Amino acid sequence: MDINIFVNITSRAWALPILAKLHTGVPGRQALLLSATGASRTAFAQSMEHLIDIGLLERNPGHGHPLRPEFRLTPLGEVAAEMAHKILDVSEEKEQDLIRRSWTLPVLATLQKPSQFSEIKRSLSTITDRALSQSLRRMEDRQWIHRSVENATRPPMPIYHPINTGAMISSVTSGVILG
Repeated sequence: MDINIFVNITSRAWALPILAKLHTGVPGRQALLLSATGASRTAFAQSMEHLIDIGLLERNPGHGHPLRPEFRLTPLGEVAAEMAHKILDVSEEKEQDLIRRSWTLPVLATLQKPSQFSEIKRSLSTITDRALSQSLRRMEDRQWIHRSVENATRPPMPIYHPINTGAMISSVTSGVILG
């Protein structure tokens, strides 16, 4: 899966939990998915529409009522759903608010090896300096990444590498996300 597709998937807070629930066998009906994810109706509807727009979900033809449609995963959606399930499986319930933030998962996906700020930014072409800095700070506060400063170079250079839950998520995305 291309990193840009992954960025697009994670741009909606509830897209990953929806995909993960579909992977675990929750039926693709709106009411069941809504209660299984715990999302608000508005955020859920926006995430579902987003997943349909990017081709990961489709309406199941011939199933469901027009007011209560049924959805199913597309082939690309099945790959994304399996990865979403693995990501949510390695993180604790209380940590999933950080996973729902826009840039957390794409940044962790690029941290397959210790990297500098500029290397991460280059891997994620659409991220701003501010968004990357805030994302790194939040993950450092939760001890998902470690920031070490290499003083041997001028100017000193911070190096980021995943630890704890961040390392587990980074390893889940390795081999699936292509830069």
